Amino acid sequence: MEEKGALIRIFEYALNQEYTGKSFFETSLSRMALGSAISAFKRLIQEEEKHIEFISRILDDIKSGRSPDISQIKDIVLEPTNYFDERAKSEFLKQCIEESMVPDITVFNTAWLIEKDLSEFYANMAQKAEGPSKDALLMLSRWEKSHEMFFKQFRDKLNQLYSEMPWGG
Repeated sequence: MEEKGALIRIFEYALNQEYTGKSFFETSLSRMALGSAISAFKRLIQEEEKHIEFISRILDDIKSGRSPDISQIKDIVLEPTNYFDERAKSEFLKQCIEESMVPDITVFNTAWLIEKDLSEFYANMAQKAEGPSKDALLMLSRWEKSHEMFFKQFRDKLNQLYSEMPWGG
């Protein structure tokens, strides 16, 4: 699949999806009620900006007829984070239940779906690619997988908490 046109289409699609994710996170900030959730989303926006920069560099290389140079990745990648510390996680979940923070819950569920789709897309495209393109796609898949797992954790926990709530007040 190392055809230049196919790689360009894949990375252009990826770039568009990263912009979409970043836009979703930016828009979602106004719906968030909890400061730690806002901080987590701001961090995710920064990471999406880095993904955009990484993909843009790859696209520039491919369009110029060069093999993608992923050796500069250390200049782009942010240090890994848990987004929420344990205390913030506990507070967020408690506040979601006590204050019925449906907007936050909806945002986290939608964010999980976005990140899951991107992680799967990158992994699937990596199976069809070779060399540095494959490496770049696998790297992107891993980044998105970490975001996916972050959101899935909250989605699953909130589903559990809501299912265990007493009904009728």
